Parts: sequence; C-alpha cells; structure tokens
Amino acid sequence: MNASLNTPSVTEEAQNKTMKHNCEHRAECMKIIQAILDDEATDAEKDHFRENMDKCIPCIEAYRLEKCIKDSLSLKIQKKPCPQSILDTIITKINS
Repeated sequence: MNASLNTPSVTEEAQNKTMKHNCEHRAECMKIIQAILDDEATDAEKDHFRENMDKCIPCIEAYRLEKCIKDSLSLKIQKKPCPQSILDTIITKINS
C-alpha cells in the first residue's frame, strides 16, 4: 500500500463516532482492500476506502488482517531468479 494511505486504527475518538459493526458491502470492500494492498487500486477506490474505514469496524479489521498476512508472507518469500533452462522449457511448451 502506498505511504499516503496509513494503516487505520480504531481510536477512542473514532469509536465515539457512529461506527458500523456490520459491513453490508463486504465482498466489494474486500476487493478494494486487496487492490489497495496490491497497489492496484484507483484513486477513487482509495478515496472510497478512506471514507469507509472511518465508519466501518469490519473493514478496518479486514484491512489490518490482510496487511499483516501480506507483510508476513513478503518476509518469508525468497526471490530467486529462475534458471534459463526452465524458462526455455516453458517457452518451448507454450509455443508448441
């Protein structure tokens, strides 16, 4: 996620606002959360999520969980170059 959209937190001030405890657009919100974390979200999606996360506890929690999982996985994955012989085999099979 880019630096302009910080990890949301449920502060005491935010909890005093009217917070939603159920998200009626869960599937859509999860798609936006994934797009944001994959740095593929449009500006409109980012703006929508910023507005929504101030009001929706399930979205804040889902974002935190998904970000935590993504961060944990990125620390565990080792990026290694693929040997040229494997690339050549794959290209040959694709082209045949």
